Amino acid sequence: MQWIYHYQLFLFDFDGLLVNTEELHFRAYRRMCENRNISLKWDFSTFSAAAHHSSTGIKEAIYTQFPELKIQEPNWEVLYAEKKQILLELIKEGQTQLMEGAEPLLKALAHAAIPSCVVTNSPFLFIELIRQQLPILNLIPYWVTREHYSKPKPHCECYEYAIKKHAKSTDKIIGFEDSPKGFSALKQTRALPVLICANHFSYLNHFDLNQLHYYPSFKKINEKNYPSCRTLRKLEQVL
Repeated sequence: MQWIYHYQLFLFDFDGLLVNTEELHFRAYRRMCENRNISLKWDFSTFSAAAHHSSTGIKEAIYTQFPELKIQEPNWEVLYAEKKQILLELIKEGQTQLMEGAEPLLKALAHAAIPSCVVTNSPFLFIELIRQQLPILNLIPYWVTREHYSKPKPHCECYEYAIKKHAKSTDKIIGFEDSPKGFSALKQTRALPVLICANHFSYLNHFDLNQLHYYPSFKKINEKNYPSCRTLRKLEQVL
């Protein structure tokens, strides 16, 4: 995995990129609705489309589809707190797993002593529970959780915070995201942004994949197609 040596700092989103917690978030929202006698008959793709474009996408989609729920509880923070408690229970059940290709990449970075940092909208409590269940995540030395910044993705504050704290001015930085809102946040920084997500997600239609670095999983990155500023400039010149 020689391509990793082109960069001095790796930035990672967390949910849905390194671990499969996006599925747990989805199940938590469904159970929260069920507890209030609402049947959320979405599939995971529908959930992803609502969740991955803005920080308020889920709230807007659920309240729009179920106005009776908004009448029942107009304060979204109450519903969100219920969802967080359910998510916490799911995590405690030990249902988290690493995403495809994440383990060998994290091991390679640790072996090469190349710093990495997770930049996530998730709170510290959830992160710590998952790190206990998946100890390989402790190979990542730096963590930026929701408590470290005020404006969630797609605002770039979280990534700018990580770069300022953990990178030198001359460092080449690469970042990985799995959602449009996260990718948008990453693009606003000096890091090279890379999109990693399954190719069946409908929101991929919003991207011109010829003009960015995209891979269905970390496993698909190799020495011939690794993300680099040089290849991105070549694409821009052709297009």
